[in-house]
Amino acid sequence: MRLLPREEKFYGLFLKQADIISEAARLLLDGVRAGNSTLAAFAMEINVLEHRGDELIHEIFTRLNQTFITPLDPEDIHNISSSLDNVLDGLEDTSHRLLSYHIDPIPPSMIVLAEIVRNCAKAMHSAFEALEAGRPLMEHCIEINRLENEGDLIGRGAIADLFNKEKDPILLIKLKEVYDFFEETIDSCEDVADVLQNVVVKNS
Repeated sequence: MRLLPREEKFYGLFLKQADIISEAARLLLDGVRAGNSTLAAFAMEINVLEHRGDELIHEIFTRLNQTFITPLDPEDIHNISSSLDNVLDGLEDTSHRLLSYHIDPIPPSMIVLAEIVRNCAKAMHSAFEALEAGRPLMEHCIEINRLENEGDLIGRGAIADLFNKEKDPILLIKLKEVYDFFEETIDSCEDVADVLQNVVVKNS
């Protein structure tokens, strides 16, 4: 039984945006694994994806303004779109800071955080596949929440360790800011999960 009404126009666009986020998260992970010397190429590709994502969000908002009867509350469509946009912005900002600050070597904890971002993106993509197909999606939202908690622990531990051990104040500031961007990106993934959960509850 379908929980939410089927509407290819919006659900398909959400899934396209999830595709872009998933690819950007993969590129970020590949970039940090490869190291700063090759990060520029990955960051450039993420920037291109971010622009594609902006175009998709614009299309969603245009369709929303032109559609008399929407499958979800217009506010929910707006919130889903905005939260997806925040994730993609976070991915682009994180890759840009890594590149601009010449973080080399990239700390292992940042690689772990990039893995968490990638796993959040995978779970998010699965959630939007489920939404489009009319399948239950709560398990994917719960997984994103779990990953966010894991990311919090790793990020806080890394920053505490940074203040205890790093002697170069400029490098400390750079590293902390990148950690903050990782954390904000993961938090944005959780925001997507929270919006989806609210939509499911509202329409159940």
